[in-house]
Formats: sequence, C-alpha cells, structure tokens
Amino acid sequence: MKKPDKHFSAILKTARSHNASDIHLIAGLPPTFRVSGEIIVAPNHDPMEREELINLTKRLLTDSQAEMLEKERELCISYYHEKYGRIRLSLYHRLNVTEMAIRMCNQDIQTAEVLMLPEAVDSLAAKTSGLIIITGPTGMGKTTTMNYIVDLINATKRSKIITIEDPVEFEHAHKKSIITQIEVGTDTLDFSHCLRHVLRLDPDVIVIGEMRDQDTMETALNAAETGHLVLATLHTPSASGAVERIVGFFEGSRQPQIIHQLSSTLQGVIAQRLITALDKKSRILATEVIIATDAVRALIREEKNQQIYNTMITSRNIGMHTLEHSLVELYKQGMISLEQAYSHSNRPDHIKSLLNKK
Repeated sequence: MKKPDKHFSAILKTARSHNASDIHLIAGLPPTFRVSGEIIVAPNHDPMEREELINLTKRLLTDSQAEMLEKERELCISYYHEKYGRIRLSLYHRLNVTEMAIRMCNQDIQTAEVLMLPEAVDSLAAKTSGLIIITGPTGMGKTTTMNYIVDLINATKRSKIITIEDPVEFEHAHKKSIITQIEVGTDTLDFSHCLRHVLRLDPDVIVIGEMRDQDTMETALNAAETGHLVLATLHTPSASGAVERIVGFFEGSRQPQIIHQLSSTLQGVIAQRLITALDKKSRILATEVIIATDAVRALIREEKNQQIYNTMITSRNIGMHTLEHSLVELYKQGMISLEQAYSHSNRPDHIKSLLNKK
C-alpha cells in the first residue's frame, strides 16, 4: 500500500474521535461520518474537490488495484493505517470521479456483554461441526459477531481456523488455535474457488465472509456435513429467512438434497439489527436466534419454514427467541423507543401481542 497524505490521516483521526463506524468521501461535500447509525458532517473539514479525490485514490491504491478499479469500476479492499488500524475501502465512480465509503474496523474484540450478544452465541461457538449462520441487513454488525466467535474458538480450542473474507477487517493473532486469514481479491480469486481448495488444508473451522452463490453454499454444506464447523454470513432480514434463502438458491432435482443437508448440518442462525439508542450515543443490538433442535430440523426437512417462527416463540428456555421479543425487551429497558421497536420489526402484530401480555 502507498502511504496516504496528511489530509487523509486527519479524516481518519476525526472519525476515530467521533467513534464513527463509516466515512463517506463525496465530491462537493466535506467528509461525512456515520455515528450511532446517523450521518453527520465532519467539523472543520472543507468540501472534497474532484481532483483531490482522484489524487487520493492514486495515493491509496497499488498499481494492480488501480487497474482493477479501472476495469471493474468498483473495488473493495482492506487498508492498514499504521496509526488508525485496519479500514475497509469501498471505491466506486460517480460522474467519472472515484468516491469512497470507508468502514472503520474494530481494533480489538469486545466482550459478549459489551456487544449485547445472546448467550446462545457462546453455546454455538462450542460446536465442533455443522453450519452456523449470522444474518441481517448490511451494516448490522455481522462481521463483528463473526470475529467474536472466531476469537472465542481461537482462545479456547486447539484447532486450525481458516477464514475467507472480502476483505479482511480484523487480523487475529494465533492463540490456542492456528488461524489463516485469506482475503478475496488479494490472496484468492473468489469465495467458491478458495473454499474448495481450503478443504485440502486440514481445517477444523472454516469461516466464510459471505455466502453469495450456489457453489459457495453447496461447498459450505458439504464441508459442514464432513465434520467441519462452518461459520458464514448472509443478507436476510430474519433467521428463518436465512433457511429460505439457502434453499431458494437451488431449483428442481437439486433442492431435496440441499434441504436434507441443511436440516442435518445446521446448528443455529443468529439474525441481527443495530438500532440507534435513545441517547443517540450508541447503537443497540437486537437479535433473533434459531437453535437447530430436532423440531427445527424436521420443519426444514418438511419444508415448513414458516412454522419455525412459532418454534422460536415456544423455545425461549433453550436460547431461541424472535426479533420481536428482543425488541420488546429493549423497549421495556428504556433503550429504544416503541416506534423503533415497531419500525425494526418483521412482524409488528407480534410486538403488539407481547406488549398486551400481562
């Protein structure tokens, strides 16, 4: 990587001081930050000029990265700043000017209590094989939860962990486990190609930054079926939606086999929503959890995914819960508003029924 200029470092410094999760560099505007879920304009920074953004791009990228950006017109890479740590650069073009969305990656792994993760996460991390899915819309903390689980396994088990990420956002040190982090676009061509090769590298745990296509999903299920623990992320609004998404990627004669594999290998699904707290100073995590009990596996096999929601309602004693239950609890604790609870809910009627219970 080329060394950035002082102005770019100053932007990163301001972002860190505001605890920003993201930075947006857009021609004609000062740098803007996402803080506690909301966009704010960076103080004491002038608007970014077109030429400034073009020149900054040249200083940040290597020759090969610049060529890829020119060819593909978009690029997502990791960048390590010696003072402000690892960041994710997502570059794109608008009116023939390169603009940037920058994710400020975590510099350390926070505890489950700080992250507000449910107890089921630690229980799932203790599994030795099968498939664990973390799902939710973009920007909902999936990568943070994934890295928490990886760190927990790394600290408690003697195993080999291989991650495939696009890009790497947190660099793990070897603890009890040995860990290899492979970055798509830098170390490998794509997820599916790398995943097939990773199976030959003697892994115990395989982490897939995102399951995007049929090949990746099928290989992940095969790996989980052959005794590996596979951790992967998806983009779905609910936990049961993750099951439907995987099955829906396959059609015709292939679908029954996928349903069988998923029902036998799934260990659990964690769905996430980050919500701006009432004090506007932080974001609060709401979750939905499926644990793959015999009842859940049977529903998947019988293609009755819509009934999984009712199973979550009746199985809170073993760690399952709906997003609506999580939202109502946060509301009762005074952490979010009732309006927020309804707006983030997939099933507002269930919010109402939970509030009406005595």
